[in-house]
Amino acid sequence: MLDDSDTTDIHPLFAGAPSSTEFRKLRKRLVRETRNAIDDYGMARPGDRWLVCLSGGKDSYTLLAILHELKWRGFLPVDLLACNLDQGQPGFPATVLPEFLSKRQVAHRIEYQDTYSIVTDKVPEGRTYCALCSRLRRGNLYRIAREEGCSAVVLGHHRDDILETFFMNLFHGGRLATMPPKLLNEQGDLTVLRPLAYVAEDDCDRFARAMNYPIIPCDLCGSQEGLQRVQVKRILDEWEKRSPGRRQVMFRALMNIRPSHMLDPKLFDFVNLFPDGSASSADLPPNLEH
Repeated sequence: MLDDSDTTDIHPLFAGAPSSTEFRKLRKRLVRETRNAIDDYGMARPGDRWLVCLSGGKDSYTLLAILHELKWRGFLPVDLLACNLDQGQPGFPATVLPEFLSKRQVAHRIEYQDTYSIVTDKVPEGRTYCALCSRLRRGNLYRIAREEGCSAVVLGHHRDDILETFFMNLFHGGRLATMPPKLLNEQGDLTVLRPLAYVAEDDCDRFARAMNYPIIPCDLCGSQEGLQRVQVKRILDEWEKRSPGRRQVMFRALMNIRPSHMLDPKLFDFVNLFPDGSASSADLPPNLEH
């Protein structure tokens, strides 16, 4: 896909990219994995417009660059609009992203909505902000997508985010669920896409650092200790340290689900599972069950 001799035909988002073999391999891997996820989950329809959410973190920078790379190469037949939602956090460097996007010729919209004040006012002291913050952010992004004629809201969640969410639901929510690569919103008019579903967090970090993108930390959530996600990340890090490759094995398990080997009667007809077709106790009158 990327010819090693090709050094001039690049999108401005890749201006100044390292010329090392290691970086080129990383770039190719990111492009391949993102394209595979888009194809596997049928994310792209020719002529659609995507709202690509840019927070200023390493993941969203990687998402933006790789999507533009795919479009630049002719593999993504959609229109891309980058969007940053400035949520009014104290000290947020409001000029960084507009300057970055304008310099690199990326179509964008910057939206200011002070959700920070709402979150800090409504959430009791000592509780985490994430749930309310994400709900307010999501509502604004849906609104912007509709205003801009976009069919999809595109997020930078990667493989490790998906794994962490699975274990958070397992440990704390009592359910087997995570963030799917493709989701229809409750209103049924927008899809939520995660094209980096196959991409490792470490690769996002290496890519954004190599490109020297201006990373903006999330001080609202990052300053709070004891978050469930942080705890789960530490567990996964320890597993990966002891058994390299464990994360990828667990991620593959999320794509290889066997309902008949789980315990959810809503997903598999256990009640009528008999070799002779005889009735189960659930089909018998109450006085015959015992």
